[in-house]
Amino acid sequence: MRILVTGGAGFIGSHTTLTLLEHDHEVIVLDNLVNSSKESLRRVEELSGKKVTFYGFDVRDKEHLETVFTKHTIDAVIHFAGLKAVGESVMEPLEYYHNNLLSTIILCETMAAHNVKQLVFSSSATVYGDPATVPITEDFPLSATNPYGRTKLMGEQILQDLIRTNSGWQISLLRYFNPIGAHPSGRIGEDPNGPPSNLVPYISQVAVGKREKLRVFGNDYDTPDGTGVRDYIHVMDLAEGHLAALLYPPKPNSAEVYNLGCGKGYSVMEVIHAFEEACGKPVPYEVTNRRAGDIATCYADPSKAERELGWKATRSLAEACQDAWRWQSQNPNGYK
Repeated sequence: MRILVTGGAGFIGSHTTLTLLEHDHEVIVLDNLVNSSKESLRRVEELSGKKVTFYGFDVRDKEHLETVFTKHTIDAVIHFAGLKAVGESVMEPLEYYHNNLLSTIILCETMAAHNVKQLVFSSSATVYGDPATVPITEDFPLSATNPYGRTKLMGEQILQDLIRTNSGWQISLLRYFNPIGAHPSGRIGEDPNGPPSNLVPYISQVAVGKREKLRVFGNDYDTPDGTGVRDYIHVMDLAEGHLAALLYPPKPNSAEVYNLGCGKGYSVMEVIHAFEEACGKPVPYEVTNRRAGDIATCYADPSKAERELGWKATRSLAEACQDAWRWQSQNPNGYK
């Protein structure tokens, strides 16, 4: 298949691009490089021994997007492109709505004009808001506690409305939990711009000496050790989930929702200790106040993905921390 991957130079996008190439798919990457680096794709080519066709512009640039679809016969699209920092979305809500929603609309308009109807959409467990119970199944009530989460929820709603047009769309909505880790080679990994907003890259930067200490936001939650519990999934497992969604698309005129997670929750302290084992040194931290909007526990029931896509996460937290440390220790400044 010839796959267009929007946001394909980013953390999840680059690992998915590599996985697609390793399974003999042809990949076209579209990325404006606002939160990513073209170096990631150079290394993907190095690891795979295959070429990636790259276009460096924003998905919202309809004229240039039209050119890509005209030049290439595209079989399916994986749509990663979008802004993703929860805190930033609270400060810049209009930017998030404009970027994340308009890009999806323009992409679907262009796909429809060229009769490309298979889409894998990058969604998020944030659409579940603060769940009443765990593990979370795909039929849980939906809500969002921040603009980023609402853009994912609205994006899903746009696509659910689209399939009702009976025009042959096959859409997979993948709700990620907490992606961590890196490719085991240490050549590609997570390279956030500025201070990391996620736990493991922050721990990594503390361990490598870029930051003084980690802040643990609250230790008084109703969890075994008082710190927040999340479902941490290795990015390579996540990449393989996208491949599975491509190979087992929904029937025409339908959208299927899948949780991509491990089905097990780990606390912040458990992740810190696992990373200390991986890097062989203590990770300094301090406990501070809870962050507004954070919830105590969130982890997936991923059984639907295993049942329908033949996919399940196989890599452990220890393996994810080892791979994240290999990436960070070999690339202390990321791709720079």
